[in-house]
Amino acid sequence: MTLHRRGVLRAAAGGALAGGVLPAVVGCGGDGRTAGGAVPASSSPHPAAPRRGSAAVPPGRQPLVLPKLPAGLPAQIEHGERRTRAVALTFHGRGDPRSAEAVLGEVERAGARVTVLAVGDWLDASPQMARRVLDGGHELGNHTMRHLNICALPAQAAYAEITECADRLRRLTGGIGRWFRPSKARRATEQVVRLARRAGYPYVLSYDVDSLDFTDPGADAVRRAVLDKVRPGSVVSLHFGHAGTVAAMPAILDGLHRRGLRAVTTSELLSQ
Repeated sequence: MTLHRRGVLRAAAGGALAGGVLPAVVGCGGDGRTAGGAVPASSSPHPAAPRRGSAAVPPGRQPLVLPKLPAGLPAQIEHGERRTRAVALTFHGRGDPRSAEAVLGEVERAGARVTVLAVGDWLDASPQMARRVLDGGHELGNHTMRHLNICALPAQAAYAEITECADRLRRLTGGIGRWFRPSKARRATEQVVRLARRAGYPYVLSYDVDSLDFTDPGADAVRRAVLDKVRPGSVVSLHFGHAGTVAAMPAILDGLHRRGLRAVTTSELLSQ
């Protein structure tokens, strides 16, 4: 399907960031933690064997094969085509790995796939989670090394935040992932967009639905925050490491299903 990007995908650039104005800090609380549905399976009849110490591929699933993206996507992406029947659930990857496992388990039981933007120090502490995400058929990306306020850092420090996390991803998975999301900011400054591109990330992944789950409002509030605001093509911000998020996932996934919406990876959402 051809993407009609006018009014569908909003780039951040231009006037809103002119003059060095920093974007408002949204989501990603001080200890912010960090994504849905069926993507085209690999043409191989057998899934790749997980590396030693990693979780097994769930029965009947194959590792994710990234679809090709259309030309002309903006540098910063908030949502996909509104005529689709899909949404992307994106998770900030940090926090107790047991919470991440619980979320991924709920997602996989619903036949969905997600995008996880991992923080580098989380990967240092729980390196097995990189393969766990990929072996579950999900998408893995970069959410900086230490989850600092990247948009307020000098260029050299900001670049290090991106590249150090990219190094972890490359060492653990063989690649840096397709997506970069700035830490402690909904949208990146022009400087961070340039630095991300230099590090190998042509696109900065923002979102149009903020669950505010990092504030620990409780499962019902997280469910309402997502389902009250989600639209076809939405990119939803959620976090690992919060009990309310785990508890809300079955109701969120069921609510999307009742509306005829599929939870897919960001790459699948934007390839439609």
